[in-house]
Amino acid sequence: GVAAGAVTGILHTQCRIPAILAGILTQLGLYSVNLRILGKSNQPLLKVETVFNGIVDATGLEKAWVSILVGVVVLIMLIAVLYWFFGTEMGSAIRATGSNENMARSQGINTNFYKILGLAVSNGLVALSGALISQHQGYADVKQGIGAIVVGLASIIIGEVLFGKRRNFAVKLSAVVLGSCIYRIIVAVVL
Repeated sequence: GVAAGAVTGILHTQCRIPAILAGILTQLGLYSVNLRILGKSNQPLLKVETVFNGIVDATGLEKAWVSILVGVVVLIMLIAVLYWFFGTEMGSAIRATGSNENMARSQGINTNFYKILGLAVSNGLVALSGALISQHQGYADVKQGIGAIVVGLASIIIGEVLFGKRRNFAVKLSAVVLGSCIYRIIVAVVL
């Protein structure tokens, strides 16, 4: 995931390909990589040891509760690590580049480097999420991530609208998580 993000960033910054098109090109290229890794378009993980199976065996809890527990623990850890990281000089440079690229450049920040780093971090998080989802569902599918961009954007928009008036960065990170939960609840109610 981190490597794919770096490739997207390089396509965008060095080859001057628009960001959304660079992401689409990387995603298309990853189909081949995923097919090579999986060996086929859909790979069952029923006989493979997963994080969830190990915890179910160790605690005796139901898989649904283990999934919630693992999700909450991973979320808390990620929010804490991201809050710390984006408070460092490097994280602040990424945030500055995202907020106002021209101002960041005028402050001496190498915006191209920080775009690549930001995309690498975000895609690494996407890869972690995909790995957890595959283990939870018990299979991996090449087309599994299609539509995830819509969920991601909806989560961010809902989180910003409902909770984004505060300037605290930890609240903004938590707002995206809450926005995602609200989006899923809305979809469930509609269905």
